Parts: sequence; structure tokens; C-alpha cells
Amino acid sequence: MLDDIKKDAVSRMAKCVHNFQADLKKLRTGRAHPSLIEHLKVDYYGSEVPLQQVASITVEEGRTLVISPWEKSVVQAIEKAIFKSDLGLTPMTAGTVIRIPMPPLTEERRREITKVLRHDAENARVAVRNVRRDVMNDIKEMLKEKLVSQDDERRAEVEVQKLTDKHVAEIETLLAAKEKEVMHV
Repeated sequence: MLDDIKKDAVSRMAKCVHNFQADLKKLRTGRAHPSLIEHLKVDYYGSEVPLQQVASITVEEGRTLVISPWEKSVVQAIEKAIFKSDLGLTPMTAGTVIRIPMPPLTEERRREITKVLRHDAENARVAVRNVRRDVMNDIKEMLKEKLVSQDDERRAEVEVQKLTDKHVAEIETLLAAKEKEVMHV
């Protein structure tokens, strides 16, 4: 019974860390990377689909993203999606190929990105703590219903706290690495 609760806690906390990693990929650093734009939604024959489903995205010369749509009719929809995004990128179209040069980041923009990073990291930590709170409540409920002993309850709470600390430390490590990458000129 307690093992199931702990396994659930591990998977939910790992999901929080995974979501934070996904958010980090979407943040722009000085380098071009396909994950910056592949999540953008493009209007494709009346339905919204991710950009990676209608075009290939490659990196050229380290600072330029190249988008090659599979159909010529999608080019303008892709441009529109890039303009609508909050990434501040300007696509340049040459026939069916769209190039997006990545301008170097200013010091001010780097600091803004760092603030966003810290905010996202705090949200991830809060999500992990919410999982801990839910699990602790479940354990206390089991104690009230006399499904577990007080000793088992205490041990389970200590283990859940260790899991929480481990996942929060993982988030901190990811945050430190990304901040270093963003602030590196």
C-alpha cells in the first residue's frame, strides 16, 4: 500500500522535473536550436499542428534556423506562427525555405531570461512540493483508517521528504546549468 503511494510520488515528481526540462528547451539562449520553435502551432488546412509536423527544422552555421516546409502552401502559415510567437524572431523567406537568424542576446535580455528561468524553476519546485503534500495527506489518511502503523507512517514521510529533496536538487542543477548557458557570452 505504502509502496504504491511512493511509486506514484516518484513518477509524479519526475514528471514535474521533466516538464521543467521541456520549458528550458523552449527558452532562447545565444545558439540556434530546433526545440525553440518546433512547438509552435501552424494553421494547416484548418487545424492547428506543431511546426515539426509540417516542416523539417535544421540549424545552419550555429546561429540560423532553417525551416523547409513539405508543402509550399504552408510557408505563409509558418511565417505567421513565428511572428505571433513571443520569441521575437524575424523569419526571412526565400522561395520555400525560411531562414531565422538568431541575433546575439544583449546583457539586459540575458538577465530577463534568467528571471524567467528562476520563475519557472520555482513553479517546478512548488509542483514537487504539492506532490509531497498530497502524498503526506494520503499517508495520514491511511494512519487514521489504521491501515498503517505510526512507525510505518513516520518512515514513509521521511522517504517522501528525501524524494522531494532529491527532485528539488535536480531542478536546481538544471537551473544552474541553464543560467550558466544563458549568461555565457
